[in-house]
Amino acid sequence: MTHLNPMAHPTAQYLVLFMSSRLERLRREDSSLGASAIELAIITAVLAAIAIAIGTIVFNKINNAANNINTNVPTFGT
Repeated sequence: MTHLNPMAHPTAQYLVLFMSSRLERLRREDSSLGASAIELAIITAVLAAIAIAIGTIVFNKINNAANNINTNVPTFGT
């Protein structure tokens, strides 16, 4: 029985090469880019919170309007 090396697969070799090149590029880049990434994360979190708040308001208004619909059917001849 022969054992295959999973790292010999072309896809695995490509992923290892890709990740190592990305890590090397990240190590060489300016460290001030981390600040902009944090700023983008904060902006994204604020926008997500605003979207959730607006969605909650719209949901509540629609839910209240739906609950106020008169569903009583008048009965005739009783």
